[in-house]
Amino acid sequence: MDHALIDWAVPAPFQSADYIVRFATETWERAGAAALRHAVFCREQQVFAHDDHDAIDMHAIPIVALSMIGGQPDEVIGTVRIHREPGDLWWGSRLAVAATHRTVGSIGPALIRLAVSTAHAMGCQRFHAHVQSRNELLFRRMRWKRLDEVELHGMPHALMQADLAYYPPIADGVAGLRTAKRRAA
Repeated sequence: MDHALIDWAVPAPFQSADYIVRFATETWERAGAAALRHAVFCREQQVFAHDDHDAIDMHAIPIVALSMIGGQPDEVIGTVRIHREPGDLWWGSRLAVAATHRTVGSIGPALIRLAVSTAHAMGCQRFHAHVQSRNELLFRRMRWKRLDEVELHGMPHALMQADLAYYPPIADGVAGLRTAKRRAA
């Protein structure tokens, strides 16, 4: 056998081609969202020293992106949370996608879409988020406008508002929506 012809490279980890984004209702989904937030905001970005949880978690609605295996949810690979302020103002925060799935391209946008669209169905008239400046372009492409620039946790952020006309209401956040891996052009 000619060993020069054998590709000894380690195969890439399996990535599902099918994902569901929905409200986290199961204990394992909530735990997976918490673990992902810790991995991204504490270990990777070092925004928080030990824990990113705050008082908002007590009343926020957690949303998760789940990879699918054989049509069944398998792993939390993305998360965001939404919450209502007094009146008709809603906020999205703690958007995170697993490093292994950032190249999929549709996970972050699907989380944003479900966050805004379900809040819209629950009476939201304005939807805001503090977006890390490096992620502002994604939000602009998804019809968000910058309202202000602020510094949070020692990092520049854009205070942004979603164009609700672009986000039709989705009444059932538990059923959520499906998304697929984007194909290379």
